[in-house]
Amino acid sequence: MELGKETREVKVHVDNLTKRFGDLLVLDQISFDVYKGELLCVVGPTGCGKTTFLNCLTHIYDLTAGQILMDGKPVNAKTSNIAYIFQGDSTMPWLTVAQNVAFGLNIKHTPPKQRDELVDKYLDIVGLTKFRNYYPKQLSSSMLQRVSIARAFATEPELLLMDEPLSHLDGKARQAMRTEIKRMIHKIKCTTVYVTHDQLEAMSLADKIAVINFGVLQQYGTPAEVYDDPVNEFVASFIGDPPMNILETTTVKIDNDFFFTFQDSDLKIAVPKRYYSVVSDGFRCKMGVRPMDVLVGGADSQGTPEKITTFENLGDERRIGISVGESLLMLITADETRYRAGDIIKLEVRGDKTHLFDLETGARIKEK
Repeated sequence: MELGKETREVKVHVDNLTKRFGDLLVLDQISFDVYKGELLCVVGPTGCGKTTFLNCLTHIYDLTAGQILMDGKPVNAKTSNIAYIFQGDSTMPWLTVAQNVAFGLNIKHTPPKQRDELVDKYLDIVGLTKFRNYYPKQLSSSMLQRVSIARAFATEPELLLMDEPLSHLDGKARQAMRTEIKRMIHKIKCTTVYVTHDQLEAMSLADKIAVINFGVLQQYGTPAEVYDDPVNEFVASFIGDPPMNILETTTVKIDNDFFFTFQDSDLKIAVPKRYYSVVSDGFRCKMGVRPMDVLVGGADSQGTPEKITTFENLGDERRIGISVGESLLMLITADETRYRAGDIIKLEVRGDKTHLFDLETGARIKEK
């Protein structure tokens, strides 16, 4: 339990949320709490149920089972102070940019002076001040999304729902707006549920992350918890870029020590002693290790000599691929050596950073 967590105010309580469309189960018994002021990122692959979850949260969709409470009461989309930023264009074409941003404020009967100040403030934040009198048809798709973002923030909601709001922005604009969104959310202390398939976006923005796959909540925790302590193979491979290396392995006992071995490869990795209680000679599982925990050894390294299969120079980092049987083991290095395919390096693995997963279920195998 986090220090002081028991005294924090629950803003949104999700209890056993289940949603079916006919016989199709889309969300299956999802439960968690979002605390006041937190930014929760709901992340998962396309089609996993993320947008359906948001639509259940606002009761656009009726729940099949379970409940969602806001401040201890059922969510009422008409009376609750909620703003929703959709993935696609939701601007009103007959209104100017400034009028679009002011739309929610007008519905709330915000005094004109305060309304105009808020419109000016958020148009400046999203970089659209000089386009205030333009109509949506005169803007690019990325600019239209910035209008939607400004409109939602201008109402300074208690709960902000965002459905992949940056998907239409290019790389630079996306990164800049991501930083600005986090700053704005923290400034107005707005509880936020942010849906994305981009795990890098989730890691950089979130206070908490909910990982969903096939409508099932896989893991819920801080970015550090989800990254460092994944509960299963799916979470381990989905969170992180490049993704965690996951290789099928057979442990063998040599003298009094165990080693991970791999089919059609001479690579051997010492099994950390904390796993000695769960492995045995001939034990089969999957071993996971992140690319930054695979190292290029120095001249006196005792690592296994391996031939480089691929080499990518990305400027601030280099990515090296090593063939291990039919799999590719990736590592990241800041070493400025310009390697080439075919070069031999000594491969070292940080055994304390390895994870084991069940061969059939993908569930994490933890030391006893």
